[in-house]
Amino acid sequence: MPSALPDLKLLRIFACVVRHQGFASAQQELNLSTSAISTYMSQLEAALGIVLCHRGRGGFSLTSKGELFHQETLRLLGELEGFERYAAALKGELRGTLNLGVLDSTVSDRALPFAEVIGAYSAEHPAVHLHLAVMSPYELQLGVLDNRLDLAIGSFSTRMNGLLYQPLYREQHWLYCSNRHTLYAERRIPEPVITQQRMVGRGYWSQAELARHGFKHSAATVESMEAQLILVLSGAYIGYLPEHYAQSWVDSGHLRVLLPATFGYQAPFSMILRRGRSREPLIQTFRDLLKAQLNPL
Repeated sequence: MPSALPDLKLLRIFACVVRHQGFASAQQELNLSTSAISTYMSQLEAALGIVLCHRGRGGFSLTSKGELFHQETLRLLGELEGFERYAAALKGELRGTLNLGVLDSTVSDRALPFAEVIGAYSAEHPAVHLHLAVMSPYELQLGVLDNRLDLAIGSFSTRMNGLLYQPLYREQHWLYCSNRHTLYAERRIPEPVITQQRMVGRGYWSQAELARHGFKHSAATVESMEAQLILVLSGAYIGYLPEHYAQSWVDSGHLRVLLPATFGYQAPFSMILRRGRSREPLIQTFRDLLKAQLNPL
């Protein structure tokens, strides 16, 4: 009779293979040959009595049951890692890996002293390995939800069940055009003229959110602020950017703000955690350091 409790080693190999989308890509992290990985995967499938994935000339893919088992595997491994951290904390030391996520282009934001907090955390807890990922709002939330990330910071227009959202501060955004755009030298530009321009939207904006920012449709789509800046600087588009991120380009004369009395908004930034994990020692100590540097909303 197949066992319902497979070896944890097999679960970790399975999670790594899925993360790398194949046996060959997972070799380096696992320090195993593809044949050894294949053997371990076969052992896991035999223990479960189900087929988890397809592999071969058609590429790597999970079966429907494999998808479900993978979600549960991530949840279990995340809880085990949290338990290991807790046990280490009982001995008076913090060890393990802290996986952090943050929205892009925040490095120039003085309202978020993220680098300073990381520096202080690393100095106080040198045995903790930090892993930092820059992701979109959706990816950050999904990463925290499935325990790939322990904590993340960003602006989230939609929220996911199972996450805690702690407000931090607000980030000012203005609508910009570059010195290559026809509107750059114009003064007293009517609002209808601006709304008729080719505008850059963001892939994670809904149609309703685009409308809230004054536009019915976008002529281009991006997934990051750097991509947005590139398109705005091209002169072919106008678009919203964080004030702190655009300021150096404004100072150099490459960008200007368009009708700030009408076009502009503040993006609320939050720290997100998965429910039930806020008191884990690695997470709680980082939260405390971050909160000490900020004035919560």
